[in-house]
Amino acid sequence: MAKISINARSSIRIEGTKIIYFDPFKITEDKHDADVIFVTHEHFDHFSPEDIRKVSNESTVLIVPYSMKQIVIEEVGKIVGEIKFVKAEDAGTNLMMDSISIKWVRAYNIDKPFHKKESDWIGYIVTLDDETYFVAGDTDANEDNVNVECDILLVPCGGKYTFDAEEAAEFTYKIKPRKVIPTHYTDVAGESEIGEIFKCATQKLMQNIEVEVIL
Repeated sequence: MAKISINARSSIRIEGTKIIYFDPFKITEDKHDADVIFVTHEHFDHFSPEDIRKVSNESTVLIVPYSMKQIVIEEVGKIVGEIKFVKAEDAGTNLMMDSISIKWVRAYNIDKPFHKKESDWIGYIVTLDDETYFVAGDTDANEDNVNVECDILLVPCGGKYTFDAEEAAEFTYKIKPRKVIPTHYTDVAGESEIGEIFKCATQKLMQNIEVEVIL
């Protein structure tokens, strides 16, 4: 498996034969090492031009929802090498970039006002080095994401804006990945007990199903 790092909230870095970032946020040093950057939606802790600048270089490809086109061009159009806009209604499309396979699904809340379906925001299903990662984005379980197949699930569990720990565990049970990593519940490792609550809830639900919970 590639090396996976959670920086803060849903800021994810995966290092395999390519280096990819999801929603870079609170990056502490200028790395400029990203081959591809994925942005799920436009909230400040997911679309941060300052942090995109820290990880990008002249050949970096930025992938963002089409609904963010104007703000992305204005804020980071001159920072990255290329921008690809993906439309929520094209979910299921397979976009190939070198050795990376990219699909996506809509990410939205069911009974919360923060992430509306009509915003056309995105969760990404990315295959790199024969491992498929599902970065769900800020979402609840919904008809667009409950049937995603993946090896490694990265699921938000902070509550209020997304799943809480128990809801994230129930979603994990539906997806049945081999490995799962909770996100979007802290900016500092060890600052919150939510990760442990999620781990216990997941292991309880999946007693007869092999899954590794990584904190």
